Amino acid sequence: VEGTGSGIGEEGRTGILVGEREREVVDAVGLEGGREGGRVGGRVGGRVGGRVGGRVGGRVGGRVGGRVGGRVGGRVGGRDKTELETALTYLEQAARSNLPEYVKVLSDVLHHGGDFKVARMAAGIQLKNTLASNDPKIKLEYQQRWLAFPPDVRDYVKSNVLAALGTEQCRPSSAAQCVAHIAVTEIPANQWPGLIEKLVSNVTSEGATDSLKEATLEAIGYICQDIDSEAIATESNNILTAIVHGMKKEETNDHVRLAATTALLNSLEFTKQNFEREAERHFIMQVVCEATQSSSMQIRVAALQCLVKIMSLYYQYMEQYMGPALFAISLEAMKSEVDEVALQGIEFWSNVCDEEVDLAIEASEAAEIGRPPERTSRFYAKGALQYLVPVLMLTLTKQDETDDDDEWNPCKAAGVCLMLLATCTEDDIVPHVLPFVKDNIKNSNWRYRDAAIMAFGAILEGPDPTMLKPIVEQAIPTLIEALNDTSVVVRDTTAWTLGRICELIPDAACNETYLKILVEALVNSLKAEARVAANVCWALSSLAEAAYEQADNEVNSEPATYCLSPCFDSLVDVLLQTTDRVDGSQCNLRNAAYEALMELMKNSPKDCYPTVQKTTMIILERLQQVLHMETQIQSATDRVQVNDIQCLLCATLQSVLRKVTPEDAPKISDPIMAALIQMFDASQGKSGGVQEDALLAVSTLVEVLGINFIKYMEAFKPYLLLGLQNVDVYAVCSAAVGVTGDICRALSDQVEPYCDELMQRLVENLSNNNVHRNVKPTILSVFGDMALALGPKFSKYLEVVMQMLIHASQAQVDRSDYDMLDYLNELRESCLEAYTGIVQGLKGTDECPNDALKLLSPYVAHMINFLTSIANDVDKSDPVIGSSAGLIGAECTDIKNFLYRDLCTVFKTQILQQIESEPIQNLLSQGRRSKNTKTKTLASWAIKEIKRLRTSNSS
Repeated sequence: VEGTGSGIGEEGRTGILVGEREREVVDAVGLEGGREGGRVGGRVGGRVGGRVGGRVGGRVGGRVGGRVGGRVGGRVGGRDKTELETALTYLEQAARSNLPEYVKVLSDVLHHGGDFKVARMAAGIQLKNTLASNDPKIKLEYQQRWLAFPPDVRDYVKSNVLAALGTEQCRPSSAAQCVAHIAVTEIPANQWPGLIEKLVSNVTSEGATDSLKEATLEAIGYICQDIDSEAIATESNNILTAIVHGMKKEETNDHVRLAATTALLNSLEFTKQNFEREAERHFIMQVVCEATQSSSMQIRVAALQCLVKIMSLYYQYMEQYMGPALFAISLEAMKSEVDEVALQGIEFWSNVCDEEVDLAIEASEAAEIGRPPERTSRFYAKGALQYLVPVLMLTLTKQDETDDDDEWNPCKAAGVCLMLLATCTEDDIVPHVLPFVKDNIKNSNWRYRDAAIMAFGAILEGPDPTMLKPIVEQAIPTLIEALNDTSVVVRDTTAWTLGRICELIPDAACNETYLKILVEALVNSLKAEARVAANVCWALSSLAEAAYEQADNEVNSEPATYCLSPCFDSLVDVLLQTTDRVDGSQCNLRNAAYEALMELMKNSPKDCYPTVQKTTMIILERLQQVLHMETQIQSATDRVQVNDIQCLLCATLQSVLRKVTPEDAPKISDPIMAALIQMFDASQGKSGGVQEDALLAVSTLVEVLGINFIKYMEAFKPYLLLGLQNVDVYAVCSAAVGVTGDICRALSDQVEPYCDELMQRLVENLSNNNVHRNVKPTILSVFGDMALALGPKFSKYLEVVMQMLIHASQAQVDRSDYDMLDYLNELRESCLEAYTGIVQGLKGTDECPNDALKLLSPYVAHMINFLTSIANDVDKSDPVIGSSAGLIGAECTDIKNFLYRDLCTVFKTQILQQIESEPIQNLLSQGRRSKNTKTKTLASWAIKEIKRLRTSNSS
């Protein structure tokens, strides 16, 4: 549940915004008063500047301290915008002229600023900003720049910021932020030894002041939040000692206790070994549970956030705490009248459900391969249903008619928690919820009606659909009636619930008894408030998909008709009207209407084709009208609206084009391509979103026209090359790479005249560190597409492409990072697809083999080694297994016009011994057991081909 967890972000740490909004900071600080600023400039700034200038013996120090310190100090305290701008300009000039001396001056002001809290705060912010950035690339540059400073400069600043801890009058501590940012930079580089020991001493020493303990614990929390866990793993015990010392109930200062609790929240990932040791785990859980009973609301919330996170990280250790403490603490929190507390109580059980759903999946997978699961579920959610559901039901009744959609509150959290409970406990939840629904769905109080309908919609996913179907069918007339409720909240929730029914219990939605009145009710509700109409659009999207799936048709063929055919044309008309509503920008209504239209087009049977043809021309006409508006755009708001509409029309165009027959496509392709070219011209240097959607529309046109797209290549090529060059806008570059692959597959060898330029751009992008990493696997796949298209003519690119593939196939990542592990699998899959395409393209036929194939001989050993490394990798994905089998195996089924040829067929017995190795045989066996049809097919063919070659070799 997004937004309910805690974490101290950039804004949360400083209490003020950073970066481009620094001027607002200075302006806000200026409210402290001009007189203090003048004193800061005259006394602190000048004095510090003079001292620095004298010490370093240079004009820079004096200029930085005297002019910047004095003038900025005076101007920061004032309110005049011009002077504030001038002050910031001085700071920028000072930083540019001599950054090391600049940071020394800032650290002096932070440390020696005395009572002048405005100057100290401003100095702390500026010092932090020399190391901090929300942009990872800039942050890395800043960190490298800091490490390049002379050691004496860094030591001087570190000494000042450490000494400033606990001396400030403002919260949160600027010094703590500075300490943390320097630590996050230096500790991974094995710098600043003894820092953690010093921070722990600040907290645990007998004579430590409360302000010192508070600021130090803040620094520890910031460090734990931002630093790589491995860099600080050896210090986890010391860090935990300081944190727990500050959290204990004996700590009388709430500020200290809050800082400690927040630090624990940020350090929980580092405490795995501590949780593994029972005595230490008991102590940690004791102080956290005690903190949940604090009289301070902030401490209670922070402690509850700790419990939420602990449940996710250390579920397997929680059994001995659930009964005696956690259940009662979380249930009490759920009932709280304080939203922040209630949210954490609900989030606790949402996390329990998430964990137990994952454990159920792990148990199922383990059972399939005949082994016990590594972790087992304790079924906390199922055991707590009878206590949790009544509290959640009551919370659902606390909605506000004027709730902001973006505002997270207990009512919304309760709805999500109920959905998670349904997914987790399946059929068991139904008897706990249905009585409330039956008792309140027609309650005189709209809040109870809404809660009943929300609860009903929430439990539709998880329980057996067969069991739910009669219950849902019985409820549909009441829900249709509720679409006309006097409360807009009830109507909104009802539309959402009907959408859930269409999506999850489609047999009930497509029931002949109710279908006609259901469609009529939904169509009428498209005229309701935007929030209601948007949910109705989603319901129609789900209904269209459900109807299509239920239609009588053979596999992979289009049905002749379906249950929505009689009303299909009118549904399209009313959705087109909805896209034109004047309030279409509210509640995402226009987007929802176009998306419903797309689903209707995508899920249309043969007898609705005339409407598809008509809709295609309407969308094309709308696109042309919007393009004519380009010259009339007056404001940034107009530009955004026009761009959004262009993107929606392009997306809708893709849906209708995919339904257009091959005979009709050439009849409309000229005006479509002309409109798309006009979009490219109008959007250059403006909207990346428009360019991306236009490229995706071209991709669909290529797919529909096939070889006939060749007539547009000369006109389209410049825009394709520009898209490939647009590395600053990841989505545009990615779409351009995708179109390149589509064109290679569609045009076959007729793409040859364009390949030199396309290959040059692709190779440049692979070598460019500024290209988003997710684009690069797609580029590798395109190499395979181009090889298949060109055949032996691809040989002129072979050496450079193979070197890039070898480099990519040797990539390694941090396997503790699941995102990077996914990326590695994607990269490997693309390498395999490229190798397969190259082998296939250069092979020729058995009757007429190509001499170009010999060029692959030097790379065969690498391909086998690559396959072996994949076979030995426990983290390989199913698609990687399938692609590996495709490279190993024999010519197999044509999957979406992509033929997988094998190394065996090409190089015969040259590689038979390597292919028969145990790791590769295990990989193929694993592929044959896959649930994915493509993977299973490829693995089976590969195994058969190896057997054939073995027989051939022995005869």
